[in-house]
Amino acid sequence: MDKTEIDRINFLARKKKAEGLTNEETREQWELRQKYLKEFRDSLQGTLDRVYVQQEDGSYKKLEKKKTAPNAK
Repeated sequence: MDKTEIDRINFLARKKKAEGLTNEETREQWELRQKYLKEFRDSLQGTLDRVYVQQEDGSYKKLEKKKTAPNAK
């Protein structure tokens, strides 16, 4: 996401607080936020994929996703 898109998100947020948005602007804001969140999550996942945890014996183990119970929400 480039700087102009982030600036547009910020502009729409300020405008929403000041005077409100049109339906088209609301849709644009939602789409830009979704794109920002996707890129943020992808970047964070990439970072976590490169994390290793040192074990008590001195070896390193790749960080694993926590397993959840089947009925957990």
